[in-house]
Amino acid sequence: MAHYDYDLIVIGGGSGGVRAARIAGGYGKKVALCEADKLGGTCVIRGCVPKKLMVYAASYEKMFKAAEAFGWDISAKFDFKTLQDNKDREIKRLNKIYHGLIENAGVDLYPNHASFVDQHTVKVGDKTITGEHIIIATGGTPQMPDMPGIEYVINSNQALDLETLPKSMVIYGGGYIAVEFAGIFNTLGVDVKLVYRGPQLLRGFDDDVAQFAQQSFIDSGIEVITETNFVAIEKTTQGYQCITENGEAINTDCVFFATGRSPNTQGLNLGKIGIETHHNGRIKVNDRQSTSVPHIYAVGDVSNVDQLTPVAIKEGNLLVDRLFKGSDRLMEYDNIPSTVFSMPEIGRCGLTEAEACEQYKQVKCYTSKFRAMKYAMSEVQEKTFMKIIVCEDSDQVLGMHVVGTDAGEMIQGFAVAIKQGLTRTQLQKTIGIHPTSAEELVTL
Repeated sequence: MAHYDYDLIVIGGGSGGVRAARIAGGYGKKVALCEADKLGGTCVIRGCVPKKLMVYAASYEKMFKAAEAFGWDISAKFDFKTLQDNKDREIKRLNKIYHGLIENAGVDLYPNHASFVDQHTVKVGDKTITGEHIIIATGGTPQMPDMPGIEYVINSNQALDLETLPKSMVIYGGGYIAVEFAGIFNTLGVDVKLVYRGPQLLRGFDDDVAQFAQQSFIDSGIEVITETNFVAIEKTTQGYQCITENGEAINTDCVFFATGRSPNTQGLNLGKIGIETHHNGRIKVNDRQSTSVPHIYAVGDVSNVDQLTPVAIKEGNLLVDRLFKGSDRLMEYDNIPSTVFSMPEIGRCGLTEAEACEQYKQVKCYTSKFRAMKYAMSEVQEKTFMKIIVCEDSDQVLGMHVVGTDAGEMIQGFAVAIKQGLTRTQLQKTIGIHPTSAEELVTL
C-alpha cells in the first residue's frame, strides 16, 4: 500500500475546512490544514460575523427611537471607530479559538498557500506533503466586473474595514450582500443609493417577499435605483462618479460593488490534476462531495450553489464521517433555511410561490402584514410580512417566509418542522405564544 504523510489534507481554513480537519483529527487521523490567511474564512473573518456585529450596531438606532414611546429619555451618540475597534477585537478572539480547535485535535497547520503537484501531493509554502484524501475548502472571493475605474471601488471585504463613514455611498448589486450593507450604512447615517441592473432587488426570492422588502428599504431612506447598469467609475475632485450605460452620472463619496462571489481556486492547479469545474469556476462534485478525482473532495462555497456557512460545516462533517467512521449519510439540500440580515430582516425556508407552482398543481398562499407590537406606540413605522405556501392536495407547508424583526430566529425554529413535513393543519393545531409576532405563523 502507498504511504502518505497524512490521512487527510484540507486546503482552506474556513468553516467547512476547519470542521473537517478537527473532526478527522478527533478520530485519531493524521491531518494537515493549509491556510495562508487567518483561520475562520469568509464567515468569521470577512463575512457573516463582522457583518452581523455591524447589523447589531445599526439596530440600536431603531431601538433608541422606539424607546421614547416607552418613557425612556435617551440621548445617543454613535462612534464608528469604537465599533470597528471592538469588532476587530472580537474577530481576533474568534480566530484564536479556531487555532485552539485544530491544535486540540492534533491537526498540523501550514500557514501558506497550497497548490497541487499531483493527485496526492500538495506544495504548501516551501514544503511538499502527500495525503491519502484531500479536501478543497477554499471558499469564495468577491467578484468584481472588468470596467474602467474599477480600482476606485471597494468590495464587501473592504467595506468591513472602513476607517470612517462616508457621507454618501453607492452600492451596486441587488442580492444578500448589497441589501445587508445598504441597511447598515443607511442606518448609521450614510446617504445610500442602492443600484441594481434588474427590475427588482433580491432575485430568486419569493416575489411578494422581494417587493415588500424593497419597499421597506425605500421607506427607511435608501434610494433604490433599478434597471441601471454602470459602465465606468470616474474619480473627481469631490469624490466619484458612477457612469451609467445611458450616459448619466451618479455622484458619491464611496462606491461599493456587491456583484456576487467567485470560487477561490486561483493557483490550485486544478486543471493539472484533472479536476473538472463548471463554467463559472465552481468545482464539480457528486452527492458524496467527490470531484472528478475520486479521492479529492470539495466542500463549501468553492463547489456550492447554497453558499451558506452551516452548509459548508455540515458537508465537511458528513464527509469525514463517511471517510473515517463508516457512515453513509449524505448532505440533504432541501428546505435549507436562510436569513438576509437586512433592515428589516428576511427569513425563509422551502419553496417560493413560483417554485411551488412549477412543482405542484394546487398551491395556496396565506399572507399577513402588520406592525409589530414593539413599535406600535412609537414613530417607527416598520411593518412585518409573513407568507406560508401550502400544497392543497397534501396540506404540506412548502415554504415559509418572514420579513421583519427577528425573522431569522423565527424561521430557524419552524425550519425543523418544515424539514419533517409540517402541514398547515398541524400549524393551526399549535397554540401560539401571545403576544408575539411569531404566533401569526400558526394562525394564518
